[in-house]
Parts: sequence; structure tokens; C-alpha cells
Amino acid sequence: QVQLVESGGGLVQPGDSLRLSCSASGRTISTYHMGWFRQAPGKEREFVAAISWSGGRTAYADSVKGRFTISRDNDKNAAYLQMDSLKPEDTAVYYCATRGGNGIALYTSTDAYSYWGQGTQVTVSS
Repeated sequence: QVQLVESGGGLVQPGDSLRLSCSASGRTISTYHMGWFRQAPGKEREFVAAISWSGGRTAYADSVKGRFTISRDNDKNAAYLQMDSLKPEDTAVYYCATRGGNGIALYTSTDAYSYWGQGTQVTVSS
């Protein structure tokens, strides 16, 4: 069993940056693909970004491509989401997740992920 805890959320203005962290415990995530998702009020949870176990492959939602960067530090058992040029429409609760494995595909569906953190709120408002 792996436990995930997100941190780093907050209230920022449009154009600002935030770096979210996902700290894992209970099991090493060094061989697991990791993902970030978000859920805005009244909307379904949606894919944001994913990274392979080695960090060599990444995938992004079109809405964040070029503004967000996913990374990981396997020595620290952690993953990160650097968010730049934030927009009001980025306001949501952000979750990190893992399916507890690797493989060829970087999954973008919530159904493919088994382990989730509790989420961290990101609010972008002037």
C-alpha cells in the first residue's frame, strides 16, 4: 500500500507560479508511473500530467501544455508539478495518483489509477 500526500497549494494571482509536491510513503514509488489530476467545483476530475517511473517520458493535457511541468525525485520518493502562468481556470483541487506499476502507457484516465492523495487546493484569482 502506498500513501500519497500533496502540498504546495494556495491562493495566487493570474500569471503567478506554484509548485505542488506529492510525497509518498509506505512503499517506494521509484518503479511507478505517477500522475496529477484536478477537479474544479461541479466538474469531473480531469487529467493534468503524467510521468514515467524513470522520468524519461511525460504527458500533459492540452490545457496545461507549455505552462506546467511534471517531475519526480525517486531518491526523495516524491513527484512534483510546477505550474507557471496560472489562469483562473486552473482553480481546482489537485491530486497526485499512481496505479502502482509501470509499463508502456502513461494513462490519462482516473480509472487507471489505484492510489490517490487527499488533494491540495489551488485558487487563481485577482
